[in-house]
Amino acid sequence: MKSIAIECTPRDTTGRSSARKLRNSEAVPCVLYGGDSPVHFSAPARSFKNLVYTPSVYTIDLNIGGSQRKAIMKDIQFHPVSDAILHIDFLELANDKPVIMDIPVKTAGSAIGVRQGGKLHIKVRSLKVRALPADLPDDITVNIEALNIGKAVRVSNITLKGAEILDKPNTVVCQVKVTREVAPEEPVVAAGEEAKEGEEGEGAEGKEEKKEE
Repeated sequence: MKSIAIECTPRDTTGRSSARKLRNSEAVPCVLYGGDSPVHFSAPARSFKNLVYTPSVYTIDLNIGGSQRKAIMKDIQFHPVSDAILHIDFLELANDKPVIMDIPVKTAGSAIGVRQGGKLHIKVRSLKVRALPADLPDDITVNIEALNIGKAVRVSNITLKGAEILDKPNTVVCQVKVTREVAPEEPVVAAGEEAKEGEEGEGAEGKEEKKEE
């Protein structure tokens, strides 16, 4: 999995007042969990731009006052009005410990059902994956070339090397649906021809009546 490096500053003090001062200086208070004890630090808000505002996922190389830590982002809080980042929790990675992450889903190819007039519906944008840090994929690519109208790709159809998908096996990832129903065409009869057929019918019935007389 790709990684992003972020330069961080250790926090000597914590609490609301300290966090408010950091935010006023355009920095984000953060906490790193997973080690012997939580590590409090901060980093400029702009340094999280490529980590937060993207559909991609990354591991993060944190440089906290000269101490190098590899982590993933576990939780983030935004301001309810301005959407500014208020706080971020990170989880430190260990090479021998599995980690759970939401991995984005991507599709590859052109579904045969779409070429026949159907429409592709993406049901889920990410799947929860458990794997060792070295086996975490950048994304989950689903080949939809053979997907016909009315067919779907489910979690049970996806296999990841060295990783386990934790979502339910019957979860629909994507499917091709019918966009419209085409009714069978009926022959069109012109008004003049319809009247002529009616007259011929009446003539035939009249002849049969005369024979009976």
